[in-house]
Amino acid sequence: MLVSESKAVPTPRSDALTPSWKQAIGSAEPFLHEVNRRLADQVLAFDPEIARYARYALTGQGKQLRPALVALSAGATGEVSPAHVEVAVIIEMVHLATLVHDDIMDEARLRRGRPTLASNWGNEIAVLLGDCLFAHSLKLAAGFPTTEVCRSVSAATNTVCAGEILQTQARHNTDLSREDYFKMLRMKTGELFALSCDLGAYLNGAGGEVRSALRQYGLAMGTAYQIFDDCIDLFGSEASTGKSLGTDLAKGKLTLPILILLEKAKRAERNQVLSWLGEWQPGNYDELRRHLDEAQVLEDSRKVVGEYLDLARRMLESLPASESRSNLGALAGYLELRIAALGMSPSD
Repeated sequence: MLVSESKAVPTPRSDALTPSWKQAIGSAEPFLHEVNRRLADQVLAFDPEIARYARYALTGQGKQLRPALVALSAGATGEVSPAHVEVAVIIEMVHLATLVHDDIMDEARLRRGRPTLASNWGNEIAVLLGDCLFAHSLKLAAGFPTTEVCRSVSAATNTVCAGEILQTQARHNTDLSREDYFKMLRMKTGELFALSCDLGAYLNGAGGEVRSALRQYGLAMGTAYQIFDDCIDLFGSEASTGKSLGTDLAKGKLTLPILILLEKAKRAERNQVLSWLGEWQPGNYDELRRHLDEAQVLEDSRKVVGEYLDLARRMLESLPASESRSNLGALAGYLELRIAALGMSPSD
């Protein structure tokens, strides 16, 4: 298990700190612009009657972590090529399809500061559009001269969906272990991070050891990122995140902060928390937050994220020195800063 017994909050490493996302991704920024352009072009592949739905789903992306990982893994193993752009488009489309379906299951109203596709056009349109995005991404993957890309994308998509099923089955399961929780995170989030790193290297002909190291880096980064995202649901704000919060509680999802609280709580407190989780009411949030703060749950969660990020950095040590390898390390520092700032007031 990655979590140690110490309760100290990790301090971000000075050699990994980056003041901005742009500095973290370095020279990959033009690559991401090209991925955006190619994603917008994909709208033309859909029937004109549903093009507006596809355009809505394929535009307004976030920071595009997965395409950034494709570019940086490519740069760490050779040259960045148009094939890398195509792979990044495919992986981002799979990711966007999962978001469309996630928002349906979570009944989320907002995503990246605007109404979700389901909020605008209903669940039936949203679930079918998500299916279309999955299918189109596999069609693009099948266009590569090698079957390895399509096989890898298909396998990763299967893993992501299986992870979502496991998480759905685990709702309201107060006996959920950390091991099972981390397994779901690796499957539903870490897998696409790992795929991005692996295919970025594969297209440059990288050997098995390099691909494995980058894949393990991606799994660790993806797991850390999902823990951070789970913390946002409890300690963030809709104004700063641009998405609906509290959906995990409403759906009975047991995330790391709640697991930590249940582990640390005495019997009476644990029973109280369990009663809230059994039938969540938004009016209970302030009291739950008080318990989370008193138990220093956010600090413990930060520590777990820090350990996964340290693991990610170690996976990069076997790669030859390059600007892209440095940027992969800087991405870990960027995420470390993000969770360090979570829960702080602007004055902090």
